[in-house]
Amino acid sequence: MNTNEIHKLFLNCSSVSIDTRKIEPNSFFVAIKGDKFDANTFSKEALDKGASYVIIDDNRYYIDQRTILVKNSLETLQDLANFHRNYLKIPIIGLTGSNGKTTTKELISVVLSKKYNSKATVGNLNNHIGVPLTLLSFNSETEIGIVEMGANHQKEIEFLSNLAQPDFGYITNFGKAHLDGFGGFEGVIKGKSELYQYLKLADKSVFVNIDDKLQEERTKTLKRITFSQQDLSADIFIKSVKANPFVIIEFNDIIIKSNLIGLYNANNINVAITIGKHFGVSDIQIKEAIESYIPENNRSQLIKKNSNEIILDAYNANPSSMKVALENFIQLDKENKVVIIGDMFELGKESIQEHLSIVKMLEKESEIKCVFIGNDFYANKEDHLHFQFYKSFDDFAMFLKENPLKNNSILIKGSRGIALERTLEYL
Repeated sequence: MNTNEIHKLFLNCSSVSIDTRKIEPNSFFVAIKGDKFDANTFSKEALDKGASYVIIDDNRYYIDQRTILVKNSLETLQDLANFHRNYLKIPIIGLTGSNGKTTTKELISVVLSKKYNSKATVGNLNNHIGVPLTLLSFNSETEIGIVEMGANHQKEIEFLSNLAQPDFGYITNFGKAHLDGFGGFEGVIKGKSELYQYLKLADKSVFVNIDDKLQEERTKTLKRITFSQQDLSADIFIKSVKANPFVIIEFNDIIIKSNLIGLYNANNINVAITIGKHFGVSDIQIKEAIESYIPENNRSQLIKKNSNEIILDAYNANPSSMKVALENFIQLDKENKVVIIGDMFELGKESIQEHLSIVKMLEKESEIKCVFIGNDFYANKEDHLHFQFYKSFDDFAMFLKENPLKNNSILIKGSRGIALERTLEYL
């Protein structure tokens, strides 16, 4: 059975799934082999739960005509997604970058939804499996698609770009994330710029923050739609940006009071404004959309608990996002400040040095109480005895139980693996 024939069957289904725990009636199940399991073994369960068709790549699990045997289920999922993308013929915005992808994606989505039936990547389904699932979630009613693309090594963005074939692209920034996989910061720039390479070859357009000199330089030969807080010649000029702690943006005599904390979120808002304007969303609609957006999932959330005010930004961290979060927290007009920060993962041979640079950044902030959690931060303990260091979260939790924090303004930030949102249980 070829991709066209499989696609015809898919169109008669209500949804696509790779997880039998989330099977819906009349769904299309694709059995993918993982590191710890083989979904072929769940093909009968998928059908029993209501799936109309099941893609398998192991003939031992063939059941009846509802079972479609292919050479490789993952490749079939990807081919089907690419076929479906071309079948729909809708404009797609491709989004990548080191920091802020998910927040930016959600802001773009709420803005475009004011005028269009737009659909975006759900959660962080942004890899070689997530992007196909995102594309297959678009249907005949979808007018604009927003596809987040993540990567931790070279050629990944190139692959995802060729799969999604975006008509527009945006790179949030080049930051020090996944340094181990990319081979250092220059590797990050090269890897993320694969989106630019695709857009140039396809003669498509890119949204660019021309205040970011790296982005400005890398996009000079592309078709650009620009925004800036400094250059009046940009397509969208942002008149002013403030944050204490929430970001307030002014453009076209419209003032937007967001629910996002920190100046580092300003450009996430600015590109959503720019994309909205490009697609004909009115200023008032853009204002309403952005002001309605409330972050969740441990991303720049402002939480008041007992006597403490907490900025919870514990979804993930890398040196670039950590520095801007700290810079923002330092400039806030608050008393009794405390930073609780955890190790940053996937930094490879540069890890100890990058953690040391964060510690040094806080050396001159004598009025801020600093708590560092994790092995790589702990490695700097001997030279910075005026700070608190803990090898593990459990060690820190024991301290908090006996020494509760009261009447403080607290920033909590760390990599996903260290799960610093657990701190809330002890505040």
